[in-house]
Order: sequence, then C-alpha cells, then structure tokens
Amino acid sequence: MSRGGCGAHRVCQRRCTPGVRSHLGQPLSGRTRGATPGPLHWGPRVPPRRSRGRGRVGPLRLQPGGRQRRQRNTQGPSYRRHRDTPAAPGGPARARPALPAPPAAVSSDGAMAGGGAGVAKRLGTLVSGLLECGAFCGIIFGWASLVFVLKDLGYFEGLCHPPTRNPNSTLLPDCSRQDEQFSLVFTIGSFMNNFMTFPMGFIFDRFGTAVARFIAISLYTGGTLLVAFSTPELSVLLFPAMSMLSVGGILLILTNMQVGNLFGKYRSIIITLYNGAFDSSSAIFLIIKVLYEHGLSLQAMFLFMAACSAWHLLRTLFLMPRTRIPYPLPPTYDYGLRCPGQSRSYRTYEEKRQPGEAGPEEDPLEPEAARDRGRGLPGAVSPPPLPFAACARSALFACHVAWLSAMQLRHYLFIGTLNPLLDHLARGKPGLVSTYTNAFAFTQLCGVLCAPWNGLILDRHKRGRTPRPEGALGTLADLRASVLSLVVTVTQCLLFSVCAAVPLLPVQFVTFVLQVLSRSFLYGGNAAFLAIA
Repeated sequence: MSRGGCGAHRVCQRRCTPGVRSHLGQPLSGRTRGATPGPLHWGPRVPPRRSRGRGRVGPLRLQPGGRQRRQRNTQGPSYRRHRDTPAAPGGPARARPALPAPPAAVSSDGAMAGGGAGVAKRLGTLVSGLLECGAFCGIIFGWASLVFVLKDLGYFEGLCHPPTRNPNSTLLPDCSRQDEQFSLVFTIGSFMNNFMTFPMGFIFDRFGTAVARFIAISLYTGGTLLVAFSTPELSVLLFPAMSMLSVGGILLILTNMQVGNLFGKYRSIIITLYNGAFDSSSAIFLIIKVLYEHGLSLQAMFLFMAACSAWHLLRTLFLMPRTRIPYPLPPTYDYGLRCPGQSRSYRTYEEKRQPGEAGPEEDPLEPEAARDRGRGLPGAVSPPPLPFAACARSALFACHVAWLSAMQLRHYLFIGTLNPLLDHLARGKPGLVSTYTNAFAFTQLCGVLCAPWNGLILDRHKRGRTPRPEGALGTLADLRASVLSLVVTVTQCLLFSVCAAVPLLPVQFVTFVLQVLSRSFLYGGNAAFLAIA
C-alpha cells in the first residue's frame, strides 16, 4: 500500500472505500472538503480539533505525498453547537455527534447549579445535625442537674458522715467526700472529652465519617446503658459511663462540623451554630431532672436515650458521607445512600468510575492553580506538602492550644463545683439549690442562640462588596477577622470569672448568663479558627 493510503490515515481509524480515489490519485477514507462528488463512503464526521490560537481547526486533509495539514475553518457554526452536516448527494443528512455538557457550576453559597445534593437534602442534613448536637453530644456538661438526681437516689451516700452536734450550726451530714466523688466523675469525663479528641480526629481523618460515627454511636449507646443499669451499690459505673458519653459526643460533633462545607460563605455560621447546639445539649440532664421529679425513673429515661441510637444510624447511612465533605464543594457532589434505580449515590459512583479517577470526595481542596501544579503541568512547580509535625510545632498552634486549655479549665472548674458552691451559698436548702440548678440549666439552652453571633463576626468580611480573595490572601483575611472574635471571647470569660467569685446567690444569675455566652463563643470560635487557620 502506498504511503498516502490507509496507512497514512490511521488517525481517522476508518477503512478506505475501494475504487474511490481523490484528484491526487490516492485513496480517501471519507469525505474531504473540495473532493469531487461521487460514490464516496460516508462515514461518521471527524470532530474538528481546536488549535492553540484563535478560532477552530477543521478536519485533517490529505496533501500530496501523504502528509497531513490542518486548515483553519472560517465558515460554519461554532464547535459546541449542534448542527447538521451538509447533505451528501443522494444521501440523508448526518447529525454531528453531541458533545458532553459542561460540568455544573458551584454557586457562591455552595449550592449546585445542576446535579448533586439538592437544597432539601442539604437542609435536612443541617437540621438533623443540629438536633443531634443539641440533644446528644454535650450532655455531660449538664452534670450539675444530674448530680441532684444521683444524690437523691443515694449514689456514693456511704461516703457521708453523720452530723456532729454543734449548737451553733444546723444538723447536716458531712457529705464532702460524696461531693468529691461526683466532682471526680465529671473531671475524668471532661478530661476524656479533650484527651481523646486527638485519637478520634485521627480515626476520622484516616477512616472517614462512617467509621468514626459507628464508633461514636457504640460508645454513646454503651454509656447510656451503663447509667441505666447502675445502682447506688454500683455507683462506680458512673466513671466509665460518663467517659463513654463524653468521647462519643465529641466524636459525633467532629463529624457534624463538616456540614458547614455544604453552605459556602455561611460555613463559619453553621460551624458556630453546631457548637452552640453542643453547649445547649447540657440541658438534657435538666429535662431528666424535671421528669424525675414528676415520677419517671432514671433507668427508663436512659434506656430511651440508648434507643435513640437508631436515629444516629439512619442519619449516618442516608444523610452523611462515607468519607468527608470537601471544601470548596465540587460540582455535582452528592452523599449518602439511595434506593437502587434512583439518582446516583456515592457507592454507585464508585462502582461506575474508571480506575484511578478521583471521586467527588477525593477532589483536592486547593484552587485550580494549585491543582494544575499538582498535575505536573509544564512550567508548574508543586510545593511540598506541610507535614503534621511542622503544623504541631508552629507557634500559632501552640499559642492557640495554650489559650484554649486555660479557658476550658476555667469552665470545667465552674461546672464541676457548681453543686457544692450552690449548696454552700444556699446554706444546705435543697429547694433553693434546685431553683438555681434549674436556672443554670435553662441558660445553657441559649447557647445555640448565642453561638451564631460569633459566626457573624468571623464571616463579616465575606459579606462585603469586595469579593473574598483566593489562596493565601483569603486565609489571611479569615485570620484577621478572627482577632475580634478572640478578644470578645476573652473579655466575656474575664467578666464571668469575676462574677463567679462574688459569694452572693443573686449575682450567680449574671454568672450563668456570662458563662453560657463565653462558652458558646469559645467552642464555636475555636472550631471556626481551626477550620481557617
């Protein structure tokens, strides 16, 4: 076969029609521009190729000697439009092959312009996560209300000493050792809440959302069952129970804070809202206290809380991702399981995609320029990734950990010693202690209302007329916006500590308000700061 025959036309991947020759005397595989009409073989039209310059390039044409040359096409419709090819003599018109539609765009608020998780699903995830954080995650911080119930049931009652007869004092038993045991239970539980954050975060990063939530649900269910089957004779079960409730709750909120990635520029507000719900969940023990005073048993209430684990399982399967929700949100991103035959779930996407192709949850979080550098494009230099050890040794991280530890210690000290403090200020009057305990628990419900204020402070620069810069400049703008949040949080904690030191019962109402404000700003601002730092 000659050099200019079918062998030179391998690009087209078509057979030459025998007996058909061009004006150059060489066989052609299909219709070319300028060829004499005749009994040619009409194969599918070769899509034009785009050049690096302006305009578009037409199909390849054979030149004398078998060489191929591109010619600029200055006529005809645009490349991306659907138009019919000119009709051949004696044959029907052939439609140009359809081109794939461009990917759906992502709006500024993280919503999909086409495909992906719908608004109803994202709102369902948000509301259900808010309910989960507000009813289950931080219940250990309502310890003062539960201690009132446990004391009435006789937990650690054997540590109380009979009263000593003193004419100048009321005849009250000495239960200081009982108070120490209750404080120790809360201290260990709150310590596990912080100490286990690092290993639980590693599990979350390494194995994804589903595995982390299954572990959290197991711990939470085990803790509620231990409390349900504990008795005054088995008061020691409170130690592992509170620790399991604490670790399970912090792991649940860790997996929920990524929901803010679904809402773009409202991300910090969602994160702080979830942390406010975490603070408000301490009111659950207040509900248990009120129901106990109306005749409901402690065992029945904790068994009901253990049965609520079915809710966590359903949410894990249908309203949470298998790995994590990326930020920025990729186009057509979806999550959760769906019924077969409906729209694509992550599992069916995994089965359909080609090997080595990145799925929506593995899309890199860097901007497009950084992704181009990572793909090894010409002229691009890929920066080395920052190792974890370097992040842990950074001055910013060390200062933030020290600041957070000091603030948390102040709040834990107040919550752990609140019941003995109220008992001392009320001079042992149970009714007065119960009233102030209820007041403290009611103020904790306002945490979910106070936390978004901090999110408004953190996101205030994103709502201006000038768009938020991308890359390092955008991160720097976020960090500058967090300075005011940190100053407000420190001021609130200082005022709260001053009021807590005043030995007057009426002043404690102001202390409760300042404490819930400071705590909501502390945890919400901490989570948002770590997300942007």
